[in-house]
Amino acid sequence: MSIVLKNLTAEELGAALAPLGVSPRLARQLQAAALRNDAIPASLPEVSPRLLARIRQNLVLPRLDLLDRRVSALDGFVKYVFGGEGADRFEAVRIPLLHRAGDEKYVACISSQVGCPLGCAFCATGKMGFKRNLATWEMVDQVLRIRADSPHPVRGVVFMGMGEPLLNYDAAIRAARILSEPCGLAIAAKSISISTAGVVLGIRRLGAERWPFRLIVSLTSADPDRRRALMPIEARYPLPELMAAIREYQTITGRRATLAWTMISGFNVRKEDAVQLAELVRGLPIKLDLIDVNDPTGTYRSPTPVELNAFRDALRAHLKMPVARRYSGGRDIHAACGMLAGA
Repeated sequence: MSIVLKNLTAEELGAALAPLGVSPRLARQLQAAALRNDAIPASLPEVSPRLLARIRQNLVLPRLDLLDRRVSALDGFVKYVFGGEGADRFEAVRIPLLHRAGDEKYVACISSQVGCPLGCAFCATGKMGFKRNLATWEMVDQVLRIRADSPHPVRGVVFMGMGEPLLNYDAAIRAARILSEPCGLAIAAKSISISTAGVVLGIRRLGAERWPFRLIVSLTSADPDRRRALMPIEARYPLPELMAAIREYQTITGRRATLAWTMISGFNVRKEDAVQLAELVRGLPIKLDLIDVNDPTGTYRSPTPVELNAFRDALRAHLKMPVARRYSGGRDIHAACGMLAGA
């Protein structure tokens, strides 16, 4: 048998290696070595060399190829271009959080697919079309490669790179579980975010299975017609169905969902947009993340300061829920939200 380390949780690894006489404790040790040291140990206390040799014969420890690395001159964001199981490239971004002395850290923004099948009009990844799903190990290894390249620890992970993670549900959730395991990288589950454009079946499954990761839903408009014009997923999962799934998720988990709003000048930053949003989420506790659109073609532009201030005033007056403007960095190296395209 050939067992791919970084593809299995510690429990799954223990079950796979049990026929060789591997205990759950030893499986956790092997998992920790693979994730923290990026190596299969040549020796372990209390483990016979013969057993360890048999284990090593059955384990595979794949690594991504780093094809390019670019650092933003504007804000220190770093974009990585990787190669994995296929010929296609995919990207990840290191987000610096260095403003607190003594608590400097990074968040890894990782991809779950090569390309994306959803075709959101303002997203460069969507314009690529769909190439393939990434394997669990390819997602895990993005974090490991970023971690190995970083002077400060990686304390968070966001599945917000290329692709729709809820259309690669099993592999993405397994990756999140591996990254959060105590014998893995021990990244707090609440610091791992799963972002979706609104895949209702995945949201319902995420709630039903009660995984402790944060849910972020890209909304961008509370008007079905306007949303459909930019996000074709609206035709498959209309807003009423999407909001019912989010309400169900909140009821089951007790956690506040985050809605992401990609701000586009002249399109979704009007007073009526704030009023429509407030009506859509009435009675549902949410947090709203405002994100400037990033479109190198110039088709879609970020709001002007006047538009932004008026929109935020309208949100305060009508929504009356937590609103944050999320910084999207690395624009000069095409690392910002919506700009990843495997280049």
